[in-house]
Amino acid sequence: MTNEWCGWREATERALYGPDDGFYTRPGGPGPAGHFRTSVHVSGLYAGAVAALLRRVDTALGHPDELALVDVGAGRGELLTGVLAVLPGEVAGRLRPCAVERAARPRDLDPRIDWRGELPAPGSVTGLLFANEWLDNVPVDVVETDADGVPRRVLVRADGTERLGGPVDGADAEWLRRWWAPPPAPDVTGGTASGALPPGLRAEIGRPRDEAWARAVRTLRAGLAVAADYAHERGDRPPFGTLTGFRDGREVSPVPDGSCDITAHVALDACAGPSAERLTQREALHALGVDGRRPPLALAATDPSGYVRALSSAGSAAELTDPAGLGGFGWLLEPVGGACAGLLAAGGA
Repeated sequence: MTNEWCGWREATERALYGPDDGFYTRPGGPGPAGHFRTSVHVSGLYAGAVAALLRRVDTALGHPDELALVDVGAGRGELLTGVLAVLPGEVAGRLRPCAVERAARPRDLDPRIDWRGELPAPGSVTGLLFANEWLDNVPVDVVETDADGVPRRVLVRADGTERLGGPVDGADAEWLRRWWAPPPAPDVTGGTASGALPPGLRAEIGRPRDEAWARAVRTLRAGLAVAADYAHERGDRPPFGTLTGFRDGREVSPVPDGSCDITAHVALDACAGPSAERLTQREALHALGVDGRRPPLALAATDPSGYVRALSSAGSAAELTDPAGLGGFGWLLEPVGGACAGLLAAGGA
């Protein structure tokens, strides 16, 4: 790691994906599960829900001879492994599971899973592309308003020290104008100063994520692309940004030296294409049959072991659909071709 000043996008790229000492690409590292729990790690119910969605896609596409499931940001292949375990044999026999991940292929991974370091070619995939907590790890630059309210790029060194750089311009400035709506600065009379921004506001420029998601969607010839991530909406962006770090299961300061995960919430509304649908994870999982209701107590008398299993499943489902936690995540659904539009239209609160 170098300790020279650079933007957060460049620093994060090196810290997470450096070939020898990147947080995710370091040989022998534990992968995401060693540092934080995603929905995939909470319960097999999540893989079951993705499998249910895959079967809806399969039906909508007329049961093609080859059905793809592309897992973007695959970690150590846990989601694909879970989906393969619950698919009926007829569907599994046609499935072409593909993990897209910049880390090396794990040992003992199911040989049916194709492991690659980059997205498939444009227009080469028919099926479901699923990206669970991938976009939040696509590196982005950070900006902060200076004493005059001018958004400036935040520069950082490997030890986490920051300073303000030059004003934001070009495509990044245009992205901020369109997608970032911070409150104006108050004036001395108690009103607001037209167009003025308070100092110290921070934002992450999501343009690289918009572009990454568009590339992912373009891999589909026909089917459905889904991104699931923690997100915010225009007009409700956190005023001081969301950049943070994770290490060993704890939230820590984001230091770009390869010692921790570096992540920030995703502006999924900016990523969305013209045909996109957006749901909360709670709505999406309910539509796919994941329900956190407790089993009837009478079951404990007739089938005690079944009651315990059902109670455990309900607890996991409740965690996955909790609106104050994972259930509040955003799901962005992007159909390619008309057949896969509205597959979760029955989602409820």
